[in-house]
Amino acid sequence: MSSAPDKSATSPSLAQAHASRGAALVLLGISLMLIAFNLRPVFSSLSVLLPEIIRHTGLSSANAGYLTTLPVLCLGLFAPLAPGLAQRYGMERTLLGMLVLLAAGTALRGQGSISGLFIGSALAGAGIAVGNVLLPALVKRDFAGHTAGMMGLYTMALCGGAAAAAAFTLPLAHAMGDSWTAALAVWALPAAVVALVWAPQSLGSRGTRPRAPARRVRGLTRDPLAWQVTLFMGLQSALAYCVMGWLAPILRDRGLSGVTAGLVVSVSILIQVVVSLLVPPLAVRCKDQRLFNAALSAIAGLALLGLLFAPLSMVWMWAVIQGVGQGGLFAAALTVIVLRSPDSHVAAHLSGMAQSVGYVLAAIGPLLVGLLHGWTGSYSATSWLFIALSIGSGVNGWFAGRNRHVRIAAAAPKPTAP
Repeated sequence: MSSAPDKSATSPSLAQAHASRGAALVLLGISLMLIAFNLRPVFSSLSVLLPEIIRHTGLSSANAGYLTTLPVLCLGLFAPLAPGLAQRYGMERTLLGMLVLLAAGTALRGQGSISGLFIGSALAGAGIAVGNVLLPALVKRDFAGHTAGMMGLYTMALCGGAAAAAAFTLPLAHAMGDSWTAALAVWALPAAVVALVWAPQSLGSRGTRPRAPARRVRGLTRDPLAWQVTLFMGLQSALAYCVMGWLAPILRDRGLSGVTAGLVVSVSILIQVVVSLLVPPLAVRCKDQRLFNAALSAIAGLALLGLLFAPLSMVWMWAVIQGVGQGGLFAAALTVIVLRSPDSHVAAHLSGMAQSVGYVLAAIGPLLVGLLHGWTGSYSATSWLFIALSIGSGVNGWFAGRNRHVRIAAAAPKPTAP
């Protein structure tokens, strides 16, 4: 004679399973935010120490421009490799390798030689490129019901890491005997710690689970709207990396102390955190995003001119305004990628195009700042660069903000022969 299921036995086990899954998702979410925190200190930590590095190594302004450009260039060059690596090794294990590479490259920059600075920056940039691509993909895969909230936290963590490095790198250098090498290398420690936290999660079965065959998207590079989205992403990124790479040296050249200049950059980046959370919900409620994108480009460019020429008594005001413009641009560029795509598969490919091509284009910004300073001996000439980048961003943002989709469709992969 059969008996009814013992609910008293199954219910607790079911509850325990739900609690276990919830705890695992919380740990995963915290881990992803910690990884994101480590994706930007490489840029802003170098910026605040650039005058000391130039003084102690004899690096010219032009070569300093190459140094600030190198990791940004690597973002574009190595981003296309991330999907293939994730397909072969799993996203979790690929991210673990990225953290190890990032920690090693950051530590190498503190070795003290010019070659160590360049090689370490390239290694760190390559690791960050992989993280830029895979972290949003993990958020979409494992937090499908909370994508907007997790992407907001992801953006906050990115900006938080950049702001922390801008604010604390120079005080750390002073605390460690005015050692710029130690202050650069110290940012390898959080990356190494997060790698240890991430390792148990990446080496389990989750890290190698198979993925569904990718749907093919062809002809994206022949679509004008896709290029307008890509150029909008690239030109606004060029402005952002000019800020992260050169704003602190510009302010120090104008007479601010190193610590104060770092704090100004940090405040500007922290403002970006708040604005980047507010812009997407506002942008999607508009019929299109043309005025939104153009206005934010104008605000970011105008604020950089204010930081370059306005009285130093107004520097904090212009830093806040620049944070509003730049944070809004970053969020708007990510938003139009989604809005201009007819489905998630096209969105993934459009995002890859915008990041790979866009970051290669973005590398031109900090490079030209260094070259212009080397040629003229002044940062005043960079005003024309900031104007050109903001106009280019505004024009492409206007066209990318039109209410239409790229004319590309994702096709199912051809079945393989048995």
